[in-house]
Amino acid sequence: MSGRPVKRSLTLKGHRTSVSLEDEFWRAFREIAHEKGKPINVLAAEIDVERDPQTGLASAIRVFVLNWFRNRD
Repeated sequence: MSGRPVKRSLTLKGHRTSVSLEDEFWRAFREIAHEKGKPINVLAAEIDVERDPQTGLASAIRVFVLNWFRNRD
């Protein structure tokens, strides 16, 4: 576990954006998207729409991932 963020591109509403997350968060985010049956770009777009404008997308994704695993049965 390096803990260093890795920058990857996502497409949100037809526009490319870069998001930096640690590998562990990228893996968990992909796992959640797979479980929900959604492409990762669609899930990221949903998080983007719901997030507070003061919160960065990477932070919003991290909190989403954390809450997903906290709320699992």
